[in-house]
Amino acid sequence: MATQLESSLQVSDLILQASPVVQLVMLVLLLSSLYSWYLIAKLHLSYKKAQADDDHFQKIFWSGAELNTLYNNAQLNSKRTGLEDIFYQGLGEFLKLKKRHAPTAQSLEGTERILRVGLSRDQGQLEQGLGALASIGSVAPYIGLFGTVWGIMNAFIGLADVDQVTLATVAPGIAEALIATAIGLFAAIPAVLAFNHYTTKGESLYSDRALFAEEMVALLQRQSLGSAREHD
Repeated sequence: MATQLESSLQVSDLILQASPVVQLVMLVLLLSSLYSWYLIAKLHLSYKKAQADDDHFQKIFWSGAELNTLYNNAQLNSKRTGLEDIFYQGLGEFLKLKKRHAPTAQSLEGTERILRVGLSRDQGQLEQGLGALASIGSVAPYIGLFGTVWGIMNAFIGLADVDQVTLATVAPGIAEALIATAIGLFAAIPAVLAFNHYTTKGESLYSDRALFAEEMVALLQRQSLGSAREHD
């Protein structure tokens, strides 16, 4: 009897024999899990590239290269992203304001504003997919729980037609129902871990970029003061 019960509780058989509602729940959770892994891979590549590009640009920036040279190089690069794009937008605004003979304080204020906009825009593009991961991580367990409740309900309804209730009659229905919860957790746990990981990584990257923006404004301020003294 134990052998017969063991052979009847194969996971694949339980999934195939599950009710249509439970099978639909499992399918939704499986697709959600696949989509979350796609997002995880995409975020991994995006953050890796962003970090590498930022490090490369900072190395060039602090090597003593002329700001105008860096600006012209960034202007020629139509695929500029991250710090290079933020630098290009900020310095471009500074040069426009200086060309209009705006006061130094006003030029720096306008540059800071553009840098903040650039930081927020690039961060938003980098974090695309985090919201979906958060949704999968929070909703998947409840979808799995719904499938479990539905499966257990059907299992107990089926027992009404059975004269003698044994483990062999109860176990398949319960096991079938619990598979939905297991798949829900399988989909949710990686999504939650990835969301926390890339949220922390995004905050660290944003902090580094914001620090660069402040240093860039300070550098422009020093250069403006130096130019003013030369004219005096």
